[in-house]
Amino acid sequence: MKIIDLNQLRNRAYKCACEHGFHDEELNDEHLFCLIISELMEAVEADRKGRLGRNCRSRFELEYNRYPALVEESKRFASAFEKHIKDTVPDELADAVIRLLDWYGTRSIVIDNADFDDKVIEEYSRTYTNKNFTKSVFNITQYIIDRSPGIAILKIFGFAKHLNIDLFWHIEQKMKYNELRPKLHGKKY
Repeated sequence: MKIIDLNQLRNRAYKCACEHGFHDEELNDEHLFCLIISELMEAVEADRKGRLGRNCRSRFELEYNRYPALVEESKRFASAFEKHIKDTVPDELADAVIRLLDWYGTRSIVIDNADFDDKVIEEYSRTYTNKNFTKSVFNITQYIIDRSPGIAILKIFGFAKHLNIDLFWHIEQKMKYNELRPKLHGKKY
């Protein structure tokens, strides 16, 4: 795994959330943690619908790179993202991590990047052996409810590794997509 500066991702997630009106008023932890859990529940729904995101990266890249001279980049990106990535399991897990990163940003907490090395993530991925999808997601939500976001984020990365999902790639694509969206992403909050 390439070295990723989670604090840069945190800053970017928080900045995007601020620019899109998510922090126009001060939000408490319960509100923010509930939204993180809602993203995990959307991952469950994606799994239930069979939207596993297998091969979504290659299909996305094929469509995104089609007609670059004829269609504006942001439109090609949004269209390909919505068609091949949006509302899949990897997309929803990326959303959960982005919301966790945003929470870190709202609280000005520095993330220890050393916790996210391959060995640690591999160790967390093994905890999902012989667990079904819902039991795995429930396990992650317990750490959010217990106010242990640091463990929750590691658990999500471990779960993604267990599912063979390149979560950093999906986070990057979702952040690009979120930057193109309207205020509050068209939602009430």
